Amino acid sequence: MTVQSQSGPLAGVRVLEMGSLIAGPFAARILADFGAEVIKIEPPKGDPIRKWGRLSPTGDSWWWYVQSRNKKHIVVDVHYPAGQELVRRLAGKADVLIENFRPGQMEKWGLGYEQMKAVNPRLIYVSVSGFGQTGPYRTRAGFGNIAESMSGMRYVTGFPDRPPVRVGFSIGDEIAALYAVIGALLSLFQRERADRQADGASETPGGQAFEQGEHVDVALTEAVFSLTESALTEYAHLGVIQERRGNQLLRTAPSNIYPTRDGRWLAIGANTDAVFPRLAAAMGRPELAADARFQDNPGRVAHADELDAVISDWTSQHTLDDLMACLNAHAVPAGPVMNVADIAADAQYQARGMIAKVPSDDLGEVVMPGIVPKLKHRPGRLRATGGRIGRDTDEVLRRLVGLSDDELKELREKGVIQ
Repeated sequence: MTVQSQSGPLAGVRVLEMGSLIAGPFAARILADFGAEVIKIEPPKGDPIRKWGRLSPTGDSWWWYVQSRNKKHIVVDVHYPAGQELVRRLAGKADVLIENFRPGQMEKWGLGYEQMKAVNPRLIYVSVSGFGQTGPYRTRAGFGNIAESMSGMRYVTGFPDRPPVRVGFSIGDEIAALYAVIGALLSLFQRERADRQADGASETPGGQAFEQGEHVDVALTEAVFSLTESALTEYAHLGVIQERRGNQLLRTAPSNIYPTRDGRWLAIGANTDAVFPRLAAAMGRPELAADARFQDNPGRVAHADELDAVISDWTSQHTLDDLMACLNAHAVPAGPVMNVADIAADAQYQARGMIAKVPSDDLGEVVMPGIVPKLKHRPGRLRATGGRIGRDTDEVLRRLVGLSDDELKELREKGVIQ
């Protein structure tokens, strides 16, 4: 199943994806969802994510079908000079290249930013790595697990009397991927704005010399660290090191999960001065809102344990459904802690198209998460799941590189393509 012509806000944008596993491919997947032509370049053995997690009847992982949706799949072995030359020729026809190798590896293949810039000065080159392209750690190997640990996020996740715990998904890689997308889109916007300058001036409105191409440098550690709110500022100015607090928020209360009578867990966020009185009314305890300990956020934070105990005692007496009805009636933000089965059956997720069924090469339709964000006039579209290795090699190399059948055959016999 060759991915059909693109539509959406990124139609006409061509992306080469040379990443593997999570961060680079997730970034390219988002661009593909919104119409970019993403050409995924795999090694002969395929992206390792094809074997990560539970396997489908085809032998590829179910994760592969999600992560590589809407992309074209080609195999080029860049360990061969002929393979490197094919990538350079493809880059000459591309707008964006995404790679997530350790810094220096692409340069060894002759495919680094400066080398590719000589081929295509307009190319937007996106590098995602553990620690970035500069600095003393630049050549270290780095996965999301390491980034989450070294960013400060892992340190504050969990309960104070137990070791730090990880989030159950690869959030470090996926946060970095979002920044990679932001960087690519910023660069595309700047390039297009320069193209529109009728006088051909070489400077942007801000007065800085503008180079049409760009090198976007995303470090996993920095991407996760950027989400740590005021932790650094509070340490620098107050000497405070944020510690683990379980499910409580450090800076505002009450915001926690609470047990229900039917063995479920319910998240409640009544952590503003406007909402807390509504929670007190829902509990039938209006006097709590007048209690000096709970009248403002600093007081509620200082007495969060006492407040959580009162709320837990109330929620424990009622079923989840009854609690949700009551809290919704009082406009108190609340929601159950949901597993994936709950999500798949949830009316809101279904109504928003987030339980999507996508056609595949070999498996009929595959269920996967839908597209975020939703665009009213030019929405993204799910055209196909990830597919067979090398499915689009011949089509892409014929169309973009101009290879003949004989040239394709020769390269295949040499092991350069597949």
